[in-house]
Amino acid sequence: MNISQLRAFVMVVEQGTFSGAARAMHLSQPAVTMQVQALEADIGATLLDRGYRKVELTEAGRMLLPFAKRVLEEIEEARDEIANMTGRVTGRLELAASTTPGQYILPGLLGKFLKQNPEVGVSIKIHDTAEVVEAVEEGRAHMGVTGAQIKGARATFEQLGSDDIVMICHPDHHLATAKNLTVGEVAREPFIMREVGSGTRIVVEEVLRSAGVDPGDLEVVTELGTNEAIVNAVEGGMGVGAVSTWVVDKALELGTVVPVPLPHFPVNRPLYVVTPRGTMTRAADAFLEHLREHLG
Repeated sequence: MNISQLRAFVMVVEQGTFSGAARAMHLSQPAVTMQVQALEADIGATLLDRGYRKVELTEAGRMLLPFAKRVLEEIEEARDEIANMTGRVTGRLELAASTTPGQYILPGLLGKFLKQNPEVGVSIKIHDTAEVVEAVEEGRAHMGVTGAQIKGARATFEQLGSDDIVMICHPDHHLATAKNLTVGEVAREPFIMREVGSGTRIVVEEVLRSAGVDPGDLEVVTELGTNEAIVNAVEGGMGVGAVSTWVVDKALELGTVVPVPLPHFPVNRPLYVVTPRGTMTRAADAFLEHLREHLG
């Protein structure tokens, strides 16, 4: 039994498939399969039931999983202690981010961070805001970045940087040239919304409520999983939508969509770094300082 085998086993459980674990570990699927098979041979028991779509833990696997996680956590703690002695930043950094920061903000910041700390291995998983917070709470991510807070979350939110949400429509839409619009008038239009749990949707619904509009009364023609999809739908004339300026700037420059001249928009929303309430790893601490330096 070795650390690589335990790491492969835990990753397969967390990802639900061997292919997902292989992507997360930047290995081939056969390599991950061989690691798990070698662990099963050493243990003398089958740990995973290989289903068509998803693997499931056997009784032996359920028994081994908490021990495997504990070993991996203690290895990381040992690495952090040694790194503290030498002043180096090493180890894994598991990040979770909502769509806009995960696709548009973090990659550039990570590039600079990794040049300074080449011994850190990083992965980013994109989720909606609620799932990002959940990943940090459950220890599946060392840190998260979102565009909204979740009330009652068992995590810490620190505001770093901001983002603008703009309401957009097709250039030929009657709202494009309307004067003295109210939120109530726009709320009667067909709406294209992000999915429930998205930070963008949370912010937009808060603005609507503050203007006296119940979000439940909107005519939502479709819910989409990314801001890019909303821009495409608005370009196709499906209705109005609200998206981050990080995403829509190019379309605005090209004139394929236009901003709706509406009070309350653009909405400046804070970006939040989500951290666990317990002790963080050295790599997570270092990256948090990096974010404070470049976003704060």
